Amino acid sequence: MILDRFRIDGQVAVVTGAGRGLGAAIAVAFAEAGADVVIAARTKSQLDEVAERVTAAGRQAHVVPADLSDIEATAALAAAAVERFGRLDIVVNNVGGALPCPLLDTTPQSLVDAFNFNVTNAHALVRAAVPHILETAGGGSILNITSTMGRLPGRAFVAYGTAKAALAHYTKLAALDLNPRIRVNAIAPGSILTSALEIVAANDAMRTQLETKTPLHRIGDPEDIAAAALYLVSPAGKYLTGKVLEPDGGLITPNLDLSIPDL
Repeated sequence: MILDRFRIDGQVAVVTGAGRGLGAAIAVAFAEAGADVVIAARTKSQLDEVAERVTAAGRQAHVVPADLSDIEATAALAAAAVERFGRLDIVVNNVGGALPCPLLDTTPQSLVDAFNFNVTNAHALVRAAVPHILETAGGGSILNITSTMGRLPGRAFVAYGTAKAALAHYTKLAALDLNPRIRVNAIAPGSILTSALEIVAANDAMRTQLETKTPLHRIGDPEDIAAAALYLVSPAGKYLTGKVLEPDGGLITPNLDLSIPDL
């Protein structure tokens, strides 16, 4: 049965930024497909809620409250998975972000911070996870969450967009280094209705702009990304590596104008 190829029964996944939004949706989707999950984020109460959803799906969740801007804390999640569940198959680098800021107000340190949070942290976890994946599972899958702003130019996104573009290319480079036993792919979401977009979506004019400038005329939901994530890490996606999937409603230009004035 073709649906069996979307099962990840008995596997173990680490999902960062899993307290809400995309990370929470991905963790729950993996549990529904048969995996146990290590979920990490800053806020324990949010993780506990996600863990309850994992348990309701019949799987186990190991909650790790952590400041994931700390590279060592992020890297330690790989060992935590093996210690708790005895193996590691899947890593999802979902933590990241940077606030919009006009170029001339973006300091060099802002670029450094964005790169560290979005790329260096991901690399730290990948580097820590690979030996565990090879030793305990024989092979596996790594998934990086980038952004449509890593490929589409938009004003005020020089730090965030540059970092996400770097993560997308990192995905391709890492895939070559880790072939054939570990697949590395990425997802570049468009506008998804998570807490990060709530302020924008609550404004009728801005929400209308997002929807009308998206070819599919709607904002995405976290399950759209979770479904893509499951495809990429499961046997259904076993012939893909080094690829960036773009579930963004068909965007070819940015769908939100932040009204940054011309110089």
